[in-house]
Amino acid sequence: MKIYEMKIAPNPRRVRIFLAEKGIQDIEYVELDLQNGDNLTADFKQKNPFAKVPVLELDNGQCISETVAICRYFEELHLEKPLMGITPIEKANIEMWQRQIEFFFFLPTGMCFQHTSGYFKDRMKPIKEWGEECRTQICKFMHMLNKHLESNQYIAGKAFSIADITALCTMDFNRVNQISIDDAQPHLKRWYDEVSARPSAKA
Repeated sequence: MKIYEMKIAPNPRRVRIFLAEKGIQDIEYVELDLQNGDNLTADFKQKNPFAKVPVLELDNGQCISETVAICRYFEELHLEKPLMGITPIEKANIEMWQRQIEFFFFLPTGMCFQHTSGYFKDRMKPIKEWGEECRTQICKFMHMLNKHLESNQYIAGKAFSIADITALCTMDFNRVNQISIDDAQPHLKRWYDEVSARPSAKA
């Protein structure tokens, strides 16, 4: 199996951390340079028409794109180390938080970066005002998450899950937006230090 990625990008990192937590190592990683357009070639668009990473290519040539879909594939293969829940309520709770983090934290983080940095200005029109609005949304969500973590060890409760992986990768990527945890967010800081210390976070 192969995973096409750009290692410094947050979505591929989410998959690498997920696989590290599962103890899965027999994967070949193919590094792409997104800024130089390696993902825009006709060959890569055959693997993912949306030209995004990561993409998992199975040994039979079938390709799976979208981070959570890739993680779901490996979750079903390796149920002994669940990161997406066991019981119906656990699965629903983790998916709820996963979606909320993606919509209200991860997505604004990416939009803030793209629209304030001009990193992809050759293929999109950056709108600085939108990027700054996304910055505001990010900071509001971090305050909400801090309050939630006052009474929860992990984002979806007592167990580390894919929701924590997404939040960790989002928090780390916000360095490019010059956004960090402040002194008024001690519970978020406690959570961040704990999940960052996991060996998988270095994947």
